[in-house]
Amino acid sequence: MAETGTDIGAPAVLDRDGLDALVRALAARGRTVIGPTVRDGAVVLAEIDSGDRLPYGWGVELAAGRYRLRRRTDGAAFAHSAGPQSWKTYLHPERVRQWSADRAPDGGLTVTAGEGEGAARPSFAFIGVRPCDLRAIAVQDRVLAGGRHPDGVYRARRERAFIVAVECTEPGETCFCVSMGSGPAAENGYDLALTELTTADGGGDTDGRGDGEHRFLVRVGSEEGAAVLEEVAHRPADRPTAAAARDRVTEASRRMGRAMPPVDLRRLMGDSLDSAHWDDIAERCLSCGNCTLVCPTCFCTTTEDVTDLTGDHAERWRRWDSCFDLDFSFMHGGPVRSSVRSRHRQWMTHKLATWYDQFGSSGCVGCGRCVVWCPVGIDITEEAAEFHARARDAAGGRDGPGGDGRTGGGVPAAAAHRTDGGLP
Repeated sequence: MAETGTDIGAPAVLDRDGLDALVRALAARGRTVIGPTVRDGAVVLAEIDSGDRLPYGWGVELAAGRYRLRRRTDGAAFAHSAGPQSWKTYLHPERVRQWSADRAPDGGLTVTAGEGEGAARPSFAFIGVRPCDLRAIAVQDRVLAGGRHPDGVYRARRERAFIVAVECTEPGETCFCVSMGSGPAAENGYDLALTELTTADGGGDTDGRGDGEHRFLVRVGSEEGAAVLEEVAHRPADRPTAAAARDRVTEASRRMGRAMPPVDLRRLMGDSLDSAHWDDIAERCLSCGNCTLVCPTCFCTTTEDVTDLTGDHAERWRRWDSCFDLDFSFMHGGPVRSSVRSRHRQWMTHKLATWYDQFGSSGCVGCGRCVVWCPVGIDITEEAAEFHARARDAAGGRDGPGGDGRTGGGVPAAAAHRTDGGLP
């Protein structure tokens, strides 16, 4: 698990061959390397054995309820925004067998533990973790690895994960990380952090060594990150490259496709519980749960018991669940939240408001996945803006709840982040 805090050591520069060498170095350390790659018309996360598997030259077009790949002319590897999966696929997997039981002919029963504290621990290396997803992992760390009852499966996977973050230089049309204070720069929580500069970017050395070169500024965030970088050919970062990287991230912060209204979302949601706008949302919402499945912070699960036809073998599985499922809140007498209105209100108010009460932060990181993968194009930023507009109208045109000019994540909107730390 990456240490948190400031960078360790001076920044460096990798070229494309160096990035490929980084993938091979991590695999040589026995890690399963997971990174973005193109498959089935999307940029998905999968095991990769070479840097050549990265989606060089692919970008995306995003809109509410729409995702399309598009070709890029600059050959960028990481200019594709958040895809349909997040890293919780590997840290908090969709299905986990908790135990199995077998009955012998003599009636004896053998119970075998599933994945958990005592099982073999997978050792992942994640390549291309976005700053919004770094924040999502930090959120899940608090939910699943903190407190008195940590989740053994998550903690075992998380403790051995090596993270290579990639700062966002190409925000998607549905991204709003700036207004949630979670991007586009990588601040902490990584072992290595990359900022990609393509041939279209200037900022080469004064001796002409790198002007227009496809390269990656690398910052080190942990001792293991420093050790891995030493195994890969690299060169010290120069000021022009660092400046170009900083400019690209700053520029990205100004090109966010979406933004949350600049109010206290926690208070806005709390004051909007009885709003008639929930009925409007409910008329459009299919209650399919796509938003919870693609959300990088949603963590709810349920259990299933299965047996074979003989009844001699049984298994208990844990699988993802969704608060949009009618059975999710089923108690004696029926579900607590029987209407789509109540279920959508539960999800949105939990994500933006009551998450603070449970875990001390917002449950939304501004990745925009819930907007893209909603089949009817419900946009959480537009719905929040509508609640804000109604609150303003109710207040006689004055700013609504929490209208203090701060962002949805409770932090200033300015996002000019430093990427040249440690340069001489």
